[in-house]
Amino acid sequence: MNRVPKNAIATRPSISDKREAIHRAAIKVFAEKGFFNSKVADIAKQAGIADGTVYLYFKSKDEILRSIFDRAMAEFIEEGRRELSTISSPEAKLNKIAELHLEKLGADRELAIVFQVELRGSTKFMREFSAAGFAEYLGIIRATIEQGQLSGEFRNDIKPVVAAKIFYGALDEMVTNWILSKKSYQLRPMADEVMKVFLGGIGAL
Repeated sequence: MNRVPKNAIATRPSISDKREAIHRAAIKVFAEKGFFNSKVADIAKQAGIADGTVYLYFKSKDEILRSIFDRAMAEFIEEGRRELSTISSPEAKLNKIAELHLEKLGADRELAIVFQVELRGSTKFMREFSAAGFAEYLGIIRATIEQGQLSGEFRNDIKPVVAAKIFYGALDEMVTNWILSKKSYQLRPMADEVMKVFLGGIGAL
């Protein structure tokens, strides 16, 4: 009778490892081929697994895309809350949010392409994008602006929710320009430029 090696269980890929491999493969495939031109078979091939294995973890290509977004947003928010918890100044908090946003996407061009292009390829995904972790992310920015208004650091004659969307929109545009640009440059330093323009509009008079 064949015996199972003692280390067989230890060396067998875990569920989280398999999901990570599929996520990473999907990000690469979506970035290179586009979401609508990609197939589950392409993702499986990139991950080095059988097509059927993908379906053990995800029901469809759509679910993979949603999972990529959900996981990335959860990581963004967790890291952001951790970093912001050590900062008291609203202005410094906004600066940190800008730096983290641009640093995270600037470190992974393929993920940035998926976020900026593929997630917005249909009204369906845009609805899900707005209703999911994105709302919580905007909430963090809005709360920071409200804090600045209460402390007198920011103007009170603006709506925090509108200002939060404008701030996010500026960061979003920086990332879009970066992935479309033929020039090679670091994305994180653009946070300083966004802050200069933004604070010029909401700084206390």
